[in-house]
Order: sequence, then C-alpha cells, then structure tokens
Amino acid sequence: MARIAFIGLGNMGRPMCDNLVKAGNGVVGYDIAPSMRDAYAAAGGRVAATLAEALAEADTVISMIPTGRHVRAAYEGEGGVFALARSGTLMIDCSTIDVESARAVSKAASDAGFVMVDAPVSGAVPAAQAGALTFMVGGTAEGYERACPVLSGMGKNLFHVGASGSGTAMKICNNMMAGMSMVAISEVFTLAEKLGLDNQAVYDVVSRSSGNCWALQVYCPVPGPVPTSPANRDYQPGFTAAMMLKDMRLSQQAAGASGAATPLAGASAAFYQMLVESGHAAKDFSAVFELISGRLSHSPAEG
Repeated sequence: MARIAFIGLGNMGRPMCDNLVKAGNGVVGYDIAPSMRDAYAAAGGRVAATLAEALAEADTVISMIPTGRHVRAAYEGEGGVFALARSGTLMIDCSTIDVESARAVSKAASDAGFVMVDAPVSGAVPAAQAGALTFMVGGTAEGYERACPVLSGMGKNLFHVGASGSGTAMKICNNMMAGMSMVAISEVFTLAEKLGLDNQAVYDVVSRSSGNCWALQVYCPVPGPVPTSPANRDYQPGFTAAMMLKDMRLSQQAAGASGAATPLAGASAAFYQMLVESGHAAKDFSAVFELISGRLSHSPAEG
C-alpha cells in the first residue's frame, strides 16, 4: 500500500483519488482552493489543510494541476514539495503542461535527490471515474517501474514513452489529434446534413469505414448515434472546450519551439478559441460541432 499525497482535487483529481483508495492505498488530498478541499472532504475523502500536512507521511506524491506555472510553483516554490517531502518520495505529475516546464521540474527533482515521472492521462472524466485512464509516462526506467503499481490503480493502459518530458510531449500529440478529429467529424456531419443525409446513417457507415475514429465512435458530436456522448446531454462536459483550447495552444507552442509545421492543428485551435470566446468554455469540446454547423453565434460573450 502506498501512502499518497494527491495535489489537485478538481474534476479529474477527485475520481483519481477515489480509485486509489479503492485500490487499497492511503490517500491524503490537498488543493490550494479551500472549496475543493471541502468538497472532497464532504464526499468522504481525507484532506490536509496544508501541503506540509499532506506530505508528512507520504511516500508518493501525485499532482493534477492546471499549468506549467502551477506545477513549478507547487514543486519548486518556497515551501513546495521538494522542500517538504521526505527523502525517497516518488513524484508523479499527471498534469497536462508544456514540455519545457515538465523537463525543468523533473530536472529540479533529480537535483534535489528525488525520482520523478511525468504521467499525463487520456480518457477525461468518465475514464477517471471508471479507473480506465491511459497514462503516458516520461522518465527513467526506475521511475516508471516505481510508478506502475500506483498508476495501475487509476488506469488500464500504462506506456513508458521515453525520458523526462516525453509523457507530456505524447499527451500534447494525442490531444492535438483528438482536437483536429473532432473538428473534422463536425465538418462531415455539417456537410452531410446539407446534403440531406441522416445523422444515424452517417454514423453507421463512417464508423465501419475508412473515416472511423475515436471522436466519432465514442464522442460523436451529434445527438443520437452514441447515447453516452456529451451531445446527448446538451454537451455537459467530459472534457471542456476551455481545456481543449489549452491543449491545442500547447500543441502550437510545441510546434513553434520544434519547428514542426501543423497548419491543420492551428486552424482547429482557432475553432476552439471561437467556441470559448462565444461563451461556451464550460461546454464539452464536442460542442464545436454546433459552432461549425452554425448553431452557435461566433460573437464574443457579453460581460
């Protein structure tokens, strides 16, 4: 049994904590926001009021927090994880951040005598709740081997994809593909509608043909064909438009830094930016179909 300090009790962090507990681990949750701590405590979770309290008995730290700036502050900042953690503590960052920050914080961990891996996830909230996340792990072989027993409590697919920062790089590439695919599928349904084709017929044929992909088969952006998709509950999010915009921007940042040409991703990012600026940041990213099909206004939200 691992003694885990889990930093970040948001939409992903809380179900991840729940599954770690179900797997027999001791978990203490911490979030910088009191409301997040209170919500987790109200749901029966064990919560620490301070980071120091969360780390006091931990042999493993897991973080799921918003940006590279937040990750670096949590680990490297004054009174951060590196200053407070016990010797030998394993550190696992599951956040989706920029590659530069992931590599920098991993190096800082190594310099401080800790083993750290970057292990971002795929699967969004439904997979987090089901304990079926996919983990893309960057770091040393030692770090990956130590992390696997803990990660297996939250996910079904674990991949060691390279050195530090590689997990983050893989996550950026994966989500870039998901973001572009959803835009492409939305354009397909928009054209099909204009041509008089039925949504169910489009799904039935394409899902069994060369155009099939995850965005269609699991997250179909039109109501009807996939009953569990967000389109059937007014695009209540499994993965918000704001989060997809963040990830598409990360892909463009990485492309610029590496000199890769990604024009389709750039165009797709622009659609998610329009969706967010139209006041739909909290909807599921598959709501981009409503933008592309003309069902939503392109004008910025008031206020």
